[in-house]
Amino acid sequence: MWPLYAAGFTTAFGAHGVAASLGSATPDAVTSLLTLGALLALYDGAEVLLKPVFGSLADRIGARPVLLGGLVAFAAASAVYALAGSSGWLWAARLGQGAAASAFSPSASALVARLNPAAKRGRAFGSYGFYKSIGYTLGPLLGGVLVWGGGLRLLFTVMAVLAAVVAAWAALAVPAVPPLPRARQTVVDLARRLADPRFLTPTAALAGATAALSAGVGFLPVSGRAAGLGTVATGTAVSVLAACAAVTQPRAGRALDTGRITVRTGLAAGLLLAAAGLACAMLPGLAGVLIGAALTGTGTGLITPLGFAALAGSAPEGRLGQTMGAAELGRELGDAGGPLLVGAVAAAATLTYGYAALALVLAAGPLAVGIARRGHRPPGAEHTAG
Repeated sequence: MWPLYAAGFTTAFGAHGVAASLGSATPDAVTSLLTLGALLALYDGAEVLLKPVFGSLADRIGARPVLLGGLVAFAAASAVYALAGSSGWLWAARLGQGAAASAFSPSASALVARLNPAAKRGRAFGSYGFYKSIGYTLGPLLGGVLVWGGGLRLLFTVMAVLAAVVAAWAALAVPAVPPLPRARQTVVDLARRLADPRFLTPTAALAGATAALSAGVGFLPVSGRAAGLGTVATGTAVSVLAACAAVTQPRAGRALDTGRITVRTGLAAGLLLAAAGLACAMLPGLAGVLIGAALTGTGTGLITPLGFAALAGSAPEGRLGQTMGAAELGRELGDAGGPLLVGAVAAAATLTYGYAALALVLAAGPLAVGIARRGHRPPGAEHTAG
């Protein structure tokens, strides 16, 4: 399992380590805010388009070859800019990194599910999410230090070495898991399965969690600065959010495995906690920022392992990679949609209303699920319940 945890760390570090450092890059690499935005979009755009594709490929040929190929490709893409160092190659390297992460990220999730029995999947996904959160947390810090010491080329060199080491480790330690037999699937079958509440509910919760996390990371520092707080205080708030998300995930996974919490209850509680965190962020001063960060991080940390464990348990035989890839697509849409919603409302009104808008969307999630379940109650259920 450890090489899979390292793969999760690698994709998170690759996403945030470079993204947080591009703004301070040398002028020949990033020449305008438009260029910066396009470079930031390349990585996520490749993931949105390719994760379902590589997830389906993992079902067809096995998750291990796709995992190893993705890690090797990530190392090669990172090495391109580390060796060339020109702005043109930066675009190619960033696109290659995003495409490679699209391969090994859903494959790692599928292997976490395949290599653990159902009774231990919550704990396994909790640990996987913990190390991925560590990558998100340390990425901006380590990336900034590396860029300060040797520029973007040093950062890309470190990422190339990291991905190569993890690929070698996975090749030696991760066992071969043969693909499972798959029933023939039409486009209608796929659409019906993706609309099934067993897929849609945890995927929507994961998207909501990622939306809250991204919005918190992006806008809590803005709230801190508006309240007159310094960079140390605002940086602490972001660290609190990421740390709470990381620490909560293994605990939530263990609680699921031991029966102390159910998927439905945990997802609802996580969404409400994240909504409460965004509501607290509306309060002025340091207390509102820190409490908002802690609640938002705890809510997202509760949702993540439960959502992936539920998806792994409901995936049809031979379609685990496709399921994980489609769920990762949902998370990417939340990653983009959360900050977009908060930013759009904030531009029209104030940031306080932006937080409120996303909080309402998240709080409506458990209510919508409850209404859907009541609407699909089997005949006679009302009488039985009475």
